[in-house]
Amino acid sequence: MNWTEFLPSGIQLSYLVAASLFIVGLKQLGSPATARRGNQLAAVGMLLAVVATLLEQQVLNYGMIFAGIVLGSVIGAIGAYRVEMTAMPQMVGIFNGLGGAASALVAIAEFWRLLGTGANLSATSLVTIILGVLIGGVTLTGSLVAFGKLQGILPGAPFIFPLQQPLNALVAAGFLVGSGYFLVEPSNLLLFFGLVLVSLILGVAFVIPIGGGDMPVVISLLNSYSGLAAAAAGFVVGNNMLIIAGALVGASGIILTQIMCKAMNRSLLNVLFAGFGSESGGAAVAGAAVGTTQTVKSIDPEEGAMMLGYARSVVIVPGYGMAVAQAQHTVKELVDHLEGKGVEVKYAIHPVAGRMPGHMNVLLAEANVPYPQLYDMDDINPQFDQTDVALIIGANDVVNPAARHDKGSPIYGMPILEVDRAKHAIVIKRGMGTGFSGVQNELFFKDKTMMLFGSAKDVVGQLSNEVKQL
Repeated sequence: MNWTEFLPSGIQLSYLVAASLFIVGLKQLGSPATARRGNQLAAVGMLLAVVATLLEQQVLNYGMIFAGIVLGSVIGAIGAYRVEMTAMPQMVGIFNGLGGAASALVAIAEFWRLLGTGANLSATSLVTIILGVLIGGVTLTGSLVAFGKLQGILPGAPFIFPLQQPLNALVAAGFLVGSGYFLVEPSNLLLFFGLVLVSLILGVAFVIPIGGGDMPVVISLLNSYSGLAAAAAGFVVGNNMLIIAGALVGASGIILTQIMCKAMNRSLLNVLFAGFGSESGGAAVAGAAVGTTQTVKSIDPEEGAMMLGYARSVVIVPGYGMAVAQAQHTVKELVDHLEGKGVEVKYAIHPVAGRMPGHMNVLLAEANVPYPQLYDMDDINPQFDQTDVALIIGANDVVNPAARHDKGSPIYGMPILEVDRAKHAIVIKRGMGTGFSGVQNELFFKDKTMMLFGSAKDVVGQLSNEVKQL
């Protein structure tokens, strides 16, 4: 019996098993309790898909492929161990960009192969190649710009100039016209690489008008784009497994994007084109706040520790300030001391806190915070009325009461964590700076709000020491 007769069926069966593992793994990623196992299942599925593909396709050089696998594994392992949890958004951005780059390169390589062999360049092949180049190119440069904003290499504020959107529309229209002409003259190399260049320009133009505070939405959307780019690459090379995997990533990414937009009470179009959080607008509002007679109440760590240590219930609200200071382990230490004194402690997680979806959950999981202590916005908000102290660590816009009543505020209508309903609120911040929206937080000026100024890690460490001595 010749086993090669059963190879095609075995390969398709392997693809089916791999796709099933992807779906089950994706489902398990929805809960921190099962996320690790889900990631492992998806990784096994990807390994199975890669092996099956190598057996199905005609491979010119297994040695080069093996070298690429080893090199990629080494880089990935080093990155996984060395990159700080606070830099996960940047790492995700880079991964999205590399996925887009790979898809664009596959499309370019397939076009070059068909052109070199003199094969018939059908309209279907050309359309899939154009889509691969477009989606991959936009994902690559868009992700690099997002990485630059998150890393501080580029300004986090939106970059806006006159007639920006009409110019972007003109560039996009130029790509469509060029693509139409390319379908008629597919042998025009100058036109093809012009389309590649325009796709890269569109990626930059897509992300630069978006403020750093909207990066959770942008990262989710770019993640979706990277999946669509992979699906386009699957159509280019005729690989069903790549199409399925790309479609799953694309669909999950766009669903997550919609969830993030809903959490901010803004449409996707508003996030992409409104230039939210521009420096000029923020400076004007902040300046107006400084010019008023409003004052804040400041306390020291000893006073804060007494408020926390003698409370019955405390809700901790982590924000980007906690992430920047890498204070999650210190926060866990403080909570251990509070629980040792009989204080009930919960964590309130806003969907867009941080710089990527689930940012706070990941950081707190790293500090071994039990998942049942983490409450989402809808579950925790009704409990603030019975909370003695709300401890806000580096969060800003997601706790600003102006979102409920100030119709002139850029964040009006955005669902917030209603910490102002607690009996007392302690806010840990370096200073009185505004959040990504550029508006001052009216919570800071309320009578029951106490400000604790300083780096989150230092201040929480001092609170922990003081609570321990009570």
